[in-house]
Amino acid sequence: MNRRFKEYGLIGLGLVAGILVSLNFSAQAEKDTPLPLPIEELRAFSDVFGRIKSDYVEPVSDKKLITEAINGMLSGLDPHSAYLDAEGFKELQVGTQGEFGGLGIEVGMEDGLVKVISPIEDTPAFNAGIKSGDFIIKIDDVMVKGLSLNDAVKKMRGKVGVSVMLTIARKTETKPLQISVTRAVIKVQSVKAKMIDPGYGFVRITQFQEHTGENLATALQKLHKENNGALQGLVLDLRNDPGGLLTGAVAVSAAFLPKDALVVYTEGRTEDAKMRLMASSDYYLRGSGKEDYLKDVPSDFKNVPLVVLMNGGSASASEIVAGALQDHKRAVVMGTQSFGKGSVQTILPLGNNTAIKLTTARYYTPSGRSIQAKGIVPDIVVEDPATSATENAFRLREADLGNHLINDKQPESKPDTSSKPAPKATPKTEDSGKKVEVAEFGAKNDYQLNQAMNLLKGMNILRGK
Repeated sequence: MNRRFKEYGLIGLGLVAGILVSLNFSAQAEKDTPLPLPIEELRAFSDVFGRIKSDYVEPVSDKKLITEAINGMLSGLDPHSAYLDAEGFKELQVGTQGEFGGLGIEVGMEDGLVKVISPIEDTPAFNAGIKSGDFIIKIDDVMVKGLSLNDAVKKMRGKVGVSVMLTIARKTETKPLQISVTRAVIKVQSVKAKMIDPGYGFVRITQFQEHTGENLATALQKLHKENNGALQGLVLDLRNDPGGLLTGAVAVSAAFLPKDALVVYTEGRTEDAKMRLMASSDYYLRGSGKEDYLKDVPSDFKNVPLVVLMNGGSASASEIVAGALQDHKRAVVMGTQSFGKGSVQTILPLGNNTAIKLTTARYYTPSGRSIQAKGIVPDIVVEDPATSATENAFRLREADLGNHLINDKQPESKPDTSSKPAPKATPKTEDSGKKVEVAEFGAKNDYQLNQAMNLLKGMNILRGK
């Protein structure tokens, strides 16, 4: 037994040492002095590897052990770093193009459970009543506790048209909810736009994808044409937008900012992680070979009065846009404090069509603010009376996630709740047998949107005077 254990330990030590040596040389290829290997830690790993191989209740393959070790190594860093197997890597690539199969939920992992960051608008999960902050404790008959995030996501994805029963723990409910969600091909309409009042436009961005900049350009041109070029104000709605591609955020910002204005900059350990991204096609096209789709957007949109709506579900790319427009005093940001994801993830391909998603930098607004674990604080705090009774208490934010990166510029703080408390709302219990009311796009009873419109109209009265 001892001999077999030693053999397995040596095999494990050799495997890990080989992996780390190759990574060590790869990461340090351009540096003079390579980092030393952590011999004691490698020895501990080999001991554990050997014990599992010799004593675990049933045989475990080397591939599984190494894969799980990699998963643990990455997930232990922060909530956004992860290992992508071949299937996960493919799904990520497809997802950024705005069409993929599944339920339509942005999720993260906390305390071994899947936590909903935000349901994506107009998807089965959104329409079924899944909410930000929900814990998914069971997928069909499988308990989520003990699964990796990738494994949990795989169980929620699958054949289109098949229903998945999600058992949800929600802080406002005394017992778990069972919500049935039917899988569909998720086609996220990234940009929606319409005239909401004569002279006033409304643009909603649900997610930042590969074609978001192009879709925004088309929407703005259409609004301009519908109003004969006399637009008096515009509302840009980023509420519950979980983010997406950095290039999309730069393109959206560039549509409203002067050419070459700083949109965002990033700081990391490597030279590649240090970037300054400007409102210029060089930065949002990034050598794609496409024609500059913003060049035909009327110049009026550089000056039209602009209000940006956001809330605790606005994250990442949404915060980049809101922060840039706020810092350049180009827009008034209204709503509630945003999610606070101020880190950059880089997809680093490995062999066998796998990759790692690794946090490589923090990003900063033009004035140097770090949004990480803090978010964007709106210029005018406006809570939605229908949700404010529970949003501040139960809304999931970056600062609530385990192992989140700290804000290196400012101490972390709780969301700003200094505004006058909104009337209490009675939470509605939803289950698989009840129809859930879904907010209409640009609805007349949208309180925050109405306040944005009132502000725009007031600004125009002052400009007229």
